[in-house]
Order: sequence, then C-alpha cells, then structure tokens
Amino acid sequence: MIIWINGTFGSGKTTTAYELQRRVRDSFVYDPERFGYVLMTNVPKEISKGDFQDYPLWRETNYALLKQIAEEYKGIIIVPMTLTDELYFEEIIGRLRDHGVEVKHFTLSASKSTIQKRLRKRFEGENSWASQQMNGRLSRLAKDTFKEHIQTDMMSIEEVVETIAKRSSLSLLPDNRTKLRKKLDRLSVTLKEIRLLK
Repeated sequence: MIIWINGTFGSGKTTTAYELQRRVRDSFVYDPERFGYVLMTNVPKEISKGDFQDYPLWRETNYALLKQIAEEYKGIIIVPMTLTDELYFEEIIGRLRDHGVEVKHFTLSASKSTIQKRLRKRFEGENSWASQQMNGRLSRLAKDTFKEHIQTDMMSIEEVVETIAKRSSLSLLPDNRTKLRKKLDRLSVTLKEIRLLK
C-alpha cells in the first residue's frame, strides 16, 4: 500500500510522514522531490523548467519506481508530496491505481493563517517561494480530485497520524518517546526539509 500525503507547502506533510513511519511497522518514506533536485541540477539553465514536476521524466520516473517498490516491498510506502495538477495526479497516482497498486491519498488542509505560521517556523517569510505558491495551491487542492481532506488547523501531529492510520486501516505502534525526544526528532525533519542537513 502507498499512503500519499498531499498538501500545500507548510501543511505538515513531511513531519506527518516521518511520524507515521515511526508508528507503522515495516514502513518506508519515499520522497519524490529527490529526483526533482537531480533533474534541476543536471539540466542547463537555458532549457530548465521552473518546477521539476513539469518534466515528464520526473512524473514517469516516480510512477515507475513507486510501482516497482510497491510490487517488491511488502510494507507500507509513505509519500509526502505536494501534487496539485490534476493531470499530473492521474499520470502518477491514477496510473498506479490502474495497475493494481493500492494508493490511499490524503490532503492536509489548513487555513492561510495556519500555513503562514507554519512557514515562518521553517524560516520562510511572505516573499518565499512556498508562501507565494500558497493561494493557488490551496485553491487547486480543494477540488474533489484531491480528496480525502483532513482539516489540520486544530489538530496535533499525533491526531493527524492517528486519523490517517484509522482511514487506512493501519495499526499504530505505541510512541514511548519523551516530549523532548519528539521535538528533537521533528526539528531534525524540519532541518532536512529546508536542506540544512543532508
């Protein structure tokens, strides 16, 4: 099974993905962005695209690799990735489903003020690329294509993880970490996300 966690930048996808991975036995976080960065750094600027998702090769590669992993790996694959183009959604998630791969898709939703607050915690201000993308992405993600929606404004990370697990019929392992350990683990994820760590 693939659990695809969608949402605009700052919605909590990556933090949720790694928290879910810690609580689900035999699970793996697959990050489609990694191949995007390979593309962006290996294409001449003169012919590069502004968004790596616009490369057909990015969509085809992630579809093919996810399909192969899903066929060979017996555990749960967790994919935190913003995907707001309906055609791109069909090229990856639609094709996976058409070829017999079970994909549970969830969009983490939140108000603009909540998203802005979360982006500030990632040291991204109003002029950041993520902030500038917010309005358009939120509008597109509201479409039926991107259901199921989970409204996260008043939810803790634990509650989001529990909601995804329940809707995916997954059992969660107990979380025996201290509050400090949780904060440190989540900070590590945040730092990786903003590429301060490799």
